[in-house]
This record gives sequence, C-alpha cells and structure tokens, in this order.
Amino acid sequence: MSRKKLQLALDLLEIDRAIRIAEEAAEYIDLIEAGTPLVKSEGMAAVRALRKAFPDHGIVADMKTMDTGAIEVEMAAKSGADIVAILGGADDSTIEDAVRSARKYGVSLMADLLSVNDPLNRAKKLKEIGIECICVHTGIDQQMKGMDAFAVLDTVVGAMGTEVAVAVAGGLDSEDAAKAASLGADVIIVGGAITRSD
Repeated sequence: MSRKKLQLALDLLEIDRAIRIAEEAAEYIDLIEAGTPLVKSEGMAAVRALRKAFPDHGIVADMKTMDTGAIEVEMAAKSGADIVAILGGADDSTIEDAVRSARKYGVSLMADLLSVNDPLNRAKKLKEIGIECICVHTGIDQQMKGMDAFAVLDTVVGAMGTEVAVAVAGGLDSEDAAKAASLGADVIIVGGAITRSD
C-alpha cells in the first residue's frame, strides 16, 4: 500500500444518517465502511447505497463473516464493495473459500483479528492463505476492559512486511490515529470519533 488510508466506519443503524455523515467527511477519508450494525440493519442495500453515493471512494463491507465465506464475499462484491471484511478467527476452509471468491469477483479481503487469542500467529497464517489486509481490532467490549490494539499492532506490522496491509480499529480518536500511523498501520479505521460528532 503506497500511502496511509483513513477509513470511516459507519457503525450505525440507518443508511440515511450514515450517508449524511459520510458526505460531511468525504473529502478527508479514503474508504467508507458499511459497518456490521448497518449491514445487519439494512442488508446489502447499505453497500449499494454507499457505492451509489460515493463512486470515487473505496467501499468496505464489514461482514464479520465466520462461515460461508464464498457466499458472503459474492454478496458484498455484487453489491459494490471493493473490500470485504471477514473474521480472521474463522475456519481456514472458510477463509480459503472467501479468498477464491474475492479473486473471482475482483475485491480485496480484510481479515479482522477481533477476539483472536494469538493474533500474531493467526496473522501469519492468514497471510499464507492469501489475505491482503489484516485488521488489528479491539472490540467495544474489550475497550471497556481497558484493552487497545497497540499492544500487538507493532508485531503484526513487522510480521506482515510489505506484502500485506495492516489496518487498525477500535475506539480510535485523532491522537490514536497518529500513533497507529507511526507504528506502521496502513489503514486507520475511525468510527465513533466522527459519527458521534454529527
């Protein structure tokens, strides 16, 4: 990845509000994510609406896929996603199917390490399987316990080298985003710091 990218995570329930927020931030961001709550609330219509509203931005579908990798990647790709996020803790066969589907439909895959017990070794395996982007992610419940993504970000970045992009997510504000960039993250995912300010 040639430069750092900023991704807006729209972890909202209504597509109209999501589009309004994304319109306000569009000039500052590279990627627009249909977050998991939005996908669950609005389905693939959310991805289609974001693609239509933002034809010049990369669209990410945060599917949190744990099973049926090929089908979910196909659904997101056909709806206009450029990147599909799946769970890195899924079975290897699910991820292998997702990789094949991503190649067939011309989209990239991001594997989310959310709640993976051994993130470094799992990231290495995901790289071997063919994942193009690894996301070091601290979930909301983990954040409430005081955890953050920085504990493993540096080691994952080092292990991925230049072949695999590394994203970071999980309660990031502008200060955290700068720290993530300095530690080598290629994609900085910010959600609530932007969406809560509307």
